[in-house]
Amino acid sequence: MELRDLLLLAIQKKASDLHLTYDTPPILRIDGKLFLTNKDPLSRDELKKIIYSILSDTQKEKFERDRELDFSLALSGMDRFRVNVHIQRGAVEAAFRRIPLFIPNMEELGLPPAIADFARKANGLVLLTGPTGTGKTTTLASMINLINEEREKLIILIEDPIEYVHFNKKSIIKQREVFSDTLSFAEALKRCLRQDPDIIVVGEMRDLETISTALTAAETGHLVLATLHTPDAPQTVERIIDVFPPHQQEQVKLQLSSCLQGVVSQLLLPKADGEGRCLATEIMVATPGIRNLIREMAIEQIPTAIQTGSAYGMHTMDKCLQRLYQDGMITYETAMGYVKNVEEFKQLLSK
Repeated sequence: MELRDLLLLAIQKKASDLHLTYDTPPILRIDGKLFLTNKDPLSRDELKKIIYSILSDTQKEKFERDRELDFSLALSGMDRFRVNVHIQRGAVEAAFRRIPLFIPNMEELGLPPAIADFARKANGLVLLTGPTGTGKTTTLASMINLINEEREKLIILIEDPIEYVHFNKKSIIKQREVFSDTLSFAEALKRCLRQDPDIIVVGEMRDLETISTALTAAETGHLVLATLHTPDAPQTVERIIDVFPPHQQEQVKLQLSSCLQGVVSQLLLPKADGEGRCLATEIMVATPGIRNLIREMAIEQIPTAIQTGSAYGMHTMDKCLQRLYQDGMITYETAMGYVKNVEEFKQLLSK
């Protein structure tokens, strides 16, 4: 069995992921659901041979030392793939996430206008949040592409691994891969402040040092775009503040309230007709009222502020789910599976 054939199959079937796992046929994830292919199950030896065929000697050495490996794979004439190699019950296994060659624009993705507004900000912190596999990387890529087409900026991306590949248009774009080009997100972020960037993109804010440096960069006149695995804006604010020790939290509240521009939370939901998935979003714009709630740590009031902030381009996830259901894009059952306030949602529908 050739890996190239399996990757081609994933592209042809428009799968988001390919999973190679021991004693099981290769598995595709299509529109969020897992499907077994009609290939033969893979033995431990076959699996290791297939996966090791795409690793360099350095990557093999790193994997055998750390038992984990992340990298991106680009084969000629094909989409790129983000690859995770791991061990499960003693067998070498891998997960491949497909990354299309071409970056879709905001209209194709169905992104709200507020996201383009965030991309056009001169400075501050913009956060994209949501569970794994909900399109944060694609949204981020489309924002960078918009800047690249409209503005003459120096953009530095710090990624693990590099996913979408950007080419210079009006902007100059530098893409640095963690472990290949730099030792860590925190180290790269600290150093890039000396590289004259206008815009800094952090693939993921994982630790205190990265978050602290990102806040400082946003405070000192840079536009910082970053992702977090949080489900909504209130929990995003809490996560950032709580990662710091108690004696620093007061200062961090002030920092975050002054530099935050907005939070985009997103989900990918199965369409009602069973053909593909659609995007659901929650948008929080950092208005003076929102900034004050962050300073006062009145996080529980943020959802109400988002509800009443439609004039600023804000909307809650429940409001977005309501629109998608009423437009026939998703089923009632799908909407109810993600709604936060069920009674309020039913009232929205009754209106």
